[in-house]
Amino acid sequence: MSKPTELFLASGNPHKIEELQQILKPLGIHLKSTLDFPDAPEVEEDQPDLQGNALKKARFWFEKTGLPSIADDTGLEVEALGGAPGVYSARYAGENVTYQQNVDKLLRELGNEENRKAQFRTVIAYLTDDDEYVFEGVCKGQILTEQRGEKGFGYDPVFQPTGYDKTFAELDSEEKNKISHRGKALEKFLQFLKTD
Repeated sequence: MSKPTELFLASGNPHKIEELQQILKPLGIHLKSTLDFPDAPEVEEDQPDLQGNALKKARFWFEKTGLPSIADDTGLEVEALGGAPGVYSARYAGENVTYQQNVDKLLRELGNEENRKAQFRTVIAYLTDDDEYVFEGVCKGQILTEQRGEKGFGYDPVFQPTGYDKTFAELDSEEKNKISHRGKALEKFLQFLKTD
């Protein structure tokens, strides 16, 4: 299997697209995304776990574009909530909600709970003509009682990674990419690309 010159990212999230573009640039890989296909249907994330959703999206776009396709699904797993919001992280407070509404619901659900342990988990699925590959990254930390920081998105203002005194929303993107769940999963993916 040779290293692709073009990759398709099954996402229209500008944050994710920018993050991956930064990471792939040194490899000379051009990135396309669902933003290049504005008329394409939304792939419903209806699988019971992160890996199922990632594979479903990657398979759909691989068939549609013929390009090696990468898709991810990410969940915030909070210990005291039995792993919730997990696969429902993006729509924890309902369909078509804002990041802020999801954060508000999370803080409400946790209330005065002392156990604030949580982890972000990302599963990346990569499809080529040859095969399907899966890479996983985990970042452990805790949920704070109040929001801090202006950077990042989603639950970043309330998630403080282990060993840091800053939230994801207070770290600059370079530092966050090094330690984040998505960063770790992407690092495994990049190592895989580089070993060709």
